[in-house]
Amino acid sequence: MNPKKKLNISSYLKKKNVKRFSLFVVIAFMFLIFSKLSNDYKQTILLKVNLTNVEDEIILQDDSSFVMEAYIKAKGFALVPFIFKNYKTIVLDAKTDVVTKPEHYIFDVDKHKYLIELQLGSSYKVVSLKPDSLVISYSKRASKYIPIDLMTDIDFASGFDILDGYSLSTDSVKIVGSLDQISKIKSIVTQKLTLRQVNKDINKSVKLKLYEGLDVFPKAVNVEAKVRRFTEGKIEIPITIKNKPSNTVINYFPKTVTVLYYVDLDHYNSINISDFSIECDYTAIEENQSYIIPKITKKPEFVKRISVKQKRIDFIKL
Repeated sequence: MNPKKKLNISSYLKKKNVKRFSLFVVIAFMFLIFSKLSNDYKQTILLKVNLTNVEDEIILQDDSSFVMEAYIKAKGFALVPFIFKNYKTIVLDAKTDVVTKPEHYIFDVDKHKYLIELQLGSSYKVVSLKPDSLVISYSKRASKYIPIDLMTDIDFASGFDILDGYSLSTDSVKIVGSLDQISKIKSIVTQKLTLRQVNKDINKSVKLKLYEGLDVFPKAVNVEAKVRRFTEGKIEIPITIKNKPSNTVINYFPKTVTVLYYVDLDHYNSINISDFSIECDYTAIEENQSYIIPKITKKPEFVKRISVKQKRIDFIKL
């Protein structure tokens, strides 16, 4: 028999045995790890508090101190995440979970043990908690509500215009800061809403101008507006003379005036004479004046622009 061939077979068997042994070691190690992780352990973990639903005026002081210690019991599998991160975040509601004092919140840890267990999950059993009460310090700034001034640069397509004006999602916002600073601010403007060749309804979000050192809530508003096709119309309206003495007789000309108006197509056919009123005030006539000025005293709300073609009405006393 070839000695070289015998040597190769021997080497092959040795390598095969090494692989089998290595596989056995790996399986045994995994079984050991699984066995260990299936056991119950007790461990202290950190619980960092995240306080939500806090009023806009509130500034929390040094949130690194908002920490509790929980001594818990859990399976090894459940504790594996804490190898990479030694804390868990607990969310508390400032409106319901804590007691509000003038300069701090108080969280009764023992009283709310159930809340902590609920957020930790069923894999963890809380043995004890420290401290008994958690004090969360804060400072409070001044605040007030101010109106919004909408800034626009809108170019409508030919024949189109806005129907009923602009509507904002809110007509005022809250500003928060030092009392001295907010007392000087009477209103807040939006960033300019710029649109070109508009021919359909507007629905845009626009940010508000922000002031250094102040917080604004909300920081943006929604702007809506109905856009319709418009056309010009004209109508003859009779003139009414008001405040004329009963013993005075005058003759005036013309008896009617032409009213020019700008209206959306949906309302164009509904316009009639009774929608308008043109009056001349006799008491506004100055000495030796032979004319009176017609003024529009009634018009439909949906009419955008309106004017009287005749600027003066001549008259003579009889």
